[in-house]
Amino acid sequence: MTPLEQDGAEQAPPGYLDDKDAVLKRLRRIEGQIRGLQRMVQEDQYCIDVLTQVAATTKALQAVAMQLLQEHLDHCVHEAMVAGGQAAQDKIAEASRAIERLLRT
Repeated sequence: MTPLEQDGAEQAPPGYLDDKDAVLKRLRRIEGQIRGLQRMVQEDQYCIDVLTQVAATTKALQAVAMQLLQEHLDHCVHEAMVAGGQAAQDKIAEASRAIERLLRT
């Protein structure tokens, strides 16, 4: 099954496709932050300093999530709304579930 297929149905390209390189660059930067956190723990850094970096990393991940959500709304949900019908309702429900998951974190 290709990344664009789900449950046997063809899916549209992801909304972030135009910004894929920028998203990957941000995720690589976050990966570096995680490695830095591991190094801090290995070196027995002060707890508050580690927590400060955890908070910064969490914010960076949240920023990526918000960018992806915005692009999903602008691209996928918008296209479904233009098409109308059940597909539109399904995309709205899907976006609502994604927002709920983000709010729980």
